[in-house]
Amino acid sequence: MFRSLWQYRHFVLSSIYNDLFAQFARSKLGGLWVIINPLSQVLIYALILSNILSSKLPGIDNKYAYAIYLMAGLLAWNLFSEIIGRCLNLFIAQANIMKKMSFPRITLPTIVVGSCMLNNLLLFISMLGIFALLGHQFTLAMLWLIPLTIIVVTLALGIGLILGVMNVFVRDIGQAFNVILQVWFWFTPIVYPITIIPEGYRHLMQLNPMYSLVDAYHQILVYNQVPQLQSIAIIAAVACVLALIGLLLFRKASAEMVDVL
Repeated sequence: MFRSLWQYRHFVLSSIYNDLFAQFARSKLGGLWVIINPLSQVLIYALILSNILSSKLPGIDNKYAYAIYLMAGLLAWNLFSEIIGRCLNLFIAQANIMKKMSFPRITLPTIVVGSCMLNNLLLFISMLGIFALLGHQFTLAMLWLIPLTIIVVTLALGIGLILGVMNVFVRDIGQAFNVILQVWFWFTPIVYPITIIPEGYRHLMQLNPMYSLVDAYHQILVYNQVPQLQSIAIIAAVACVLALIGLLLFRKASAEMVDVL
């Protein structure tokens, strides 16, 4: 499967480019929409909640602390949710191509991951510019974002592949998980800090794999610190297991999916 993916690498790269181009075809602002959408979300939350929650972010000597906290969390969440959201209906949307053309099916989720990572990179670059304007310092701790991004992608791809394959056979899964994803967002400390949750319930956050990842993004981008490696290692192991399950399920069900589609 991976050998065929390498053989079709030029197809994958050109498809990622075409996917990005198609998003902004005939658009005056082009790629700026990748940045505008999440930053408008940050602006809305910051205007409404900044005065309430800024005081609950200790250790940040910046009056724009809450906006920085929001952007750091959304950087992780947007990559995670975009990969899952696109994988959910990927095989249904590409049904005609899968039935009419002979090519390695693994290229489809690879194109999705590449496109989402490119969008995330554009968002990250824009956030760095905003951080600089807000007077926030950068440190070498940001290099930890490279392995963290790989873990987020692996986790999202594993979940996305499993649900995407299942959604071909049971279409309710795609509808149901979109609702679950919205609930999941609010059960992850992105808009609010963990400190507003009563101490007796904070341990429940450990059941949320995105909590550790988002917290790591906060530690790096907000506090300029190295994340807690123990919790990250556990999530990385879970992500690898889910990705392996997703790949095995995808490989086993590929032929049957074409028949169903």
